[in-house]
Amino acid sequence: MGQIINGKEIAANIKEEIKSFVENRAENNKRIPKIASILVGNDGGSIYYMNNQEKVATSLGLLFKKVILEDSIKEDNLIDEIHKLNNDMNVDGIILQLPLPKHIDEKKVVAEISPEKDIDCLTVESQGKLYMGEAGFLPCTPNSVLTLLKSLKMSLEGKEVVVLGRSNIVGKPAAQLLLNENSTVTICHSRTVNLKEVCKRADILVVAIGKPKFVDETFIKDGAIVIDVGTSSVEGKITGDVDFDKVINKASFVTPVPGGVGALTTTLLIKNACEALKNNEN
Repeated sequence: MGQIINGKEIAANIKEEIKSFVENRAENNKRIPKIASILVGNDGGSIYYMNNQEKVATSLGLLFKKVILEDSIKEDNLIDEIHKLNNDMNVDGIILQLPLPKHIDEKKVVAEISPEKDIDCLTVESQGKLYMGEAGFLPCTPNSVLTLLKSLKMSLEGKEVVVLGRSNIVGKPAAQLLLNENSTVTICHSRTVNLKEVCKRADILVVAIGKPKFVDETFIKDGAIVIDVGTSSVEGKITGDVDFDKVINKASFVTPVPGGVGALTTTLLIKNACEALKNNEN
């Protein structure tokens, strides 16, 4: 029977590092990291994420500013708000809650975020650094995948990795992060031929397709490591893309949902804000 990779436990360790960093700054009368989160409208999911980000950030001693705007706001006015935060030397990280209202050009607005404060890795410059292998903020969900794998204290070099899903938010950047670790990476998607056969080659299978319990034991080889990024609501319960009960007996390690990738994401976002502060001081 496989083992569970405990995202909550890993997140708790990182939180202690962040808390210690902030406390040390406070003791030495240095500026505390500050995050500004922008919400346009009243999307329920975005409100949940913003409140959760605030809860985690403030519990670790960071400052958190909410910028809540009407969904009728004009695009230029939203850009003005972003520019104010870009120019505020006390703000280290900017989060823009997505999606934006339909009358706003999301790509245009995201491009206005200062790359030095883009802790959610949304801008083209931040993503370009990722794909060029240059130092910069790492996107939090893909970085959660990598952090969970690294917690196993094994080399990723040469490992055959299959990433199921090609989204710009998870699939592609997760594949790139693993490629940067010298893994051999295959990306699968809805047009992939012989999908099960490709997945069964994987030493590590990363699943991010948004289809609850799509992957069962027939997709994986004995002893594979399975990272489930999926979060769908099924009968009021958060459910992953992997049928955990069927896969746990065949895999060597599996992440649960909840308690796996998602448990780490917000913590890594807060860590990026601390890194932004350090970068600004150097």
